[in-house]
Formats: sequence, C-alpha cells, structure tokens
Amino acid sequence: MPGSTDSTADPAAARGHGDAVGARHRGPGHFGGSAEELVEGRRGKLHPAVARIREAVRTALADLPRQTIVLVACSGGADSLALAAATAFEAPKLGLRAGAIVVDHGLQADSAHTAETAAEQCRTLGLEPVQVRAVEVGGDGGPEAAARSARYDALRDAADEFGADVVLLAHTRDDQAETVLLGLARGSGARSLAGMAPVAGLLRRPLLEVPRATTAAACIASGLRPWHDPHNDDPQYKRVRVRHEVLPVLEEALGPGVTEALARTAGLLRADADALDVLAADLAETAVRHTEDEVVCDVGMLSTEPQAIRTRVLRQAALEAGCRANDLTAGHVATVDALITGWRGQRWIDLPQGVRATRRNGFIVLTPDSASGRKV
Repeated sequence: MPGSTDSTADPAAARGHGDAVGARHRGPGHFGGSAEELVEGRRGKLHPAVARIREAVRTALADLPRQTIVLVACSGGADSLALAAATAFEAPKLGLRAGAIVVDHGLQADSAHTAETAAEQCRTLGLEPVQVRAVEVGGDGGPEAAARSARYDALRDAADEFGADVVLLAHTRDDQAETVLLGLARGSGARSLAGMAPVAGLLRRPLLEVPRATTAAACIASGLRPWHDPHNDDPQYKRVRVRHEVLPVLEEALGPGVTEALARTAGLLRADADALDVLAADLAETAVRHTEDEVVCDVGMLSTEPQAIRTRVLRQAALEAGCRANDLTAGHVATVDALITGWRGQRWIDLPQGVRATRRNGFIVLTPDSASGRKV
C-alpha cells in the first residue's frame, strides 16, 4: 500500500547485509542519480548510504536498556529492508534483541508468498524472532486508511506477543514530505502539518531525516533485493499522486530542496503543536466533563482562551464523543468553535460519525450518534 514506499518482499533472497560494494559519493549527505549509479568504486569500504542508515538506527535505539526487544516492521520494500539490515547490525552492539514482523495485507494474489520471502530475508539478516501476520483489511476510511489501521493493529499485537517495547517503522524524509502535503490538502491544522512523529508510544521512525534514495542505495550496496509494490504506482491512491505528480511539479517550479523543506517544516510545527497540546490538555481537565452519553464543554472557561488552545480542546472533545480523527477536519472544529465565538442561537452542528454538537445552558454538548435522537 502507498502509506509507505515499502510493500511486500521480492522472491530473491538477500545476499547479506555487511559492509558492501559501495557507490560514488557526491558530497556529504548527497545521493544523486539512480541507485545503481551510486554503487560504484567502493569495494571493501562501508558505503555512505549504509553508514547513514546505521547511524540513524543507532541514534534511535541508544536510550533503550540492554535486552530490550525491538521489532522491525518489514514489508520487503527498499526502506524497510535497509532498516532491517541496519537494525540487525546495530542492535546487538547495543545489547538489544531485534526481530521483525511482516504484515500480509492480502491485497494481492501472491501476497502470502511475497510476505514469507520478506520474512526469510529478515532471517538471513540475523533477526529473530521473525513472523508473518496476515490481516483482513476493512473499508472504513478508504483503502489507504483501512490498510494502515490493520497494519498498526497487527504490529501492536505482535509487540504484545513477543514482549517488545519498540517497533521500528521505515518512513523516510520523502514520506514525511508527502504526509505534510496531504495534511495541507485536508486543511486539518498544525497537528496535521506536523507530519509523523519520530516517537509515538512504542512506534519509532529512525529514518525520517533520511532520503528515500539513500535506502535504495543502501539495499544495492548491501546485496539486498527489494520488491517494488505496484500499488506504489497506482494513481488511485492520493499519496501516489502526491509522490509522482505533485512533488515533481513543486521541485521543478520552486527548485530542488522542496522535500527537505517540507520535512523540516513538519519538525518545527510539531514542536509548536506539542506545546499547545499540553496547554489544551491542562485546560480540558477542568473545562470538559463526561456524562453517561455526552461530552460537555464549559463555554465560559473556553471563551477566554486563545483560539489555538480552545479549538484543540473542542477537537479532542469531538474525538472522545465518537468522531474519527481522519474525518474530523479543521472546518468541523471551526463550526463548533462558532457556537462559542459567534453564538446566534444556532440549533446544532452535525459532525462526522453522527456526532452532534449543541450549545445548551452555557455548555457545548457533544452527543454520540447512538444518543443524538434523544437530544434536541
């Protein structure tokens, strides 16, 4: 699926992950041209792409206690294979145990075979335990969101089963830039533009500052042979259109460096959003309460707060009432906020998943779908 550049594994087995055949290095941190062109003239030396990924993994794992179990989410694509190889090399040096989980989404005819081949590559790299987990992808939220939800559920279940404290995901700087553009299109505010977090609970993303070209070069240099998912070229997916149509146009019109700038912007916005989220959470402790079938927000307390904090409280209240994050836009939250800032006797606001927001006796009352028929 195009939620990441990775997908299922290639039928060819890995040929190892040690110091590799190397490439022409075009300056610190730069990997231009095709991946094949990058791997020339460095036989016997550690290729800079391999070194960069190993460094990123080492940094991401450095704070973990010895004997911590780490699982790599490996699909067999270039990004996750490069991550798996680097983790297999670095984890033992840090006293960590490293395994891998391959999620079979069942969306292609040969998915079981290609997933098992990806798992075998992970075993060849020295990862243990390695497991394939088949999932059933539903339809809620569209194919991309449904596959992502099924995948993350499977990864969390695997972490519980194996006692893992960390699951590594292979999202790159390019994935981050695409996520920012998709968030901009949704108009969902700073949190959406902040992209993917390097650490989110047990999930860690070591490669968010690593370009996609680097993972491809590292695979070639290490003798790994990833399989390219045809879904990553299917324009029915929004992320694929951003990757192959939108970003190239931006690079052509604005010059090189757009991808890096978008990813850097995500990091800056994430720091701001985190600070505002803390303030909003503190406010919600006193301004929001829950009844048996309602979420109730105090208009008097919210009305004196800055918009950036007030709307965060309202958004969280809507989520707690039953709205799904992917469906709740900044526009929805703004209409609820208008019940505070532009009150003219409006009756109610309809939100996703049948949630209804009503102003009543000095409170914003958010009612789930199952109870909305009883409230006016």
